[in-house]
Amino acid sequence: MAAENSLNIGALAKATGTKVETIRWYERVGLLPAPARSAGNYRTYAEAHLGRLSFIRRARDLGFSLDQIRALLDLAEDRDRSCDAVDLIAREHLDEVDRKIADLQALRQELDALISQCRHGSVSECRIIEALAPSAG
Repeated sequence: MAAENSLNIGALAKATGTKVETIRWYERVGLLPAPARSAGNYRTYAEAHLGRLSFIRRARDLGFSLDQIRALLDLAEDRDRSCDAVDLIAREHLDEVDRKIADLQALRQELDALISQCRHGSVSECRIIEALAPSAG
């Protein structure tokens, strides 16, 4: 690749909205291949790095785990393969998101119930503090 088409780590970070340290970490854990080095030993990233990092960022934004992203990247390498495995990963992640939503809704109901018991008196009579305190036993 010609030098004029390469990106330094700062440009890659800016183009993808990723912190420089995060890019280095993705390299260390094998999600992003090691870049070439310039004569001055600076990292030089190709368009392929930009595309892969953008994929990783979007997958992270959607809440996929690093293991799921690694699997998706591996699957993306074989363009002729059936997308059944990709679909399975996405469906499993959706199930996880649904579980988290249910947990958050239950948490919201519990907090709402606590708040509704507030009598706006003193802290010594506060139902919220009472509910949070360890029970005497």
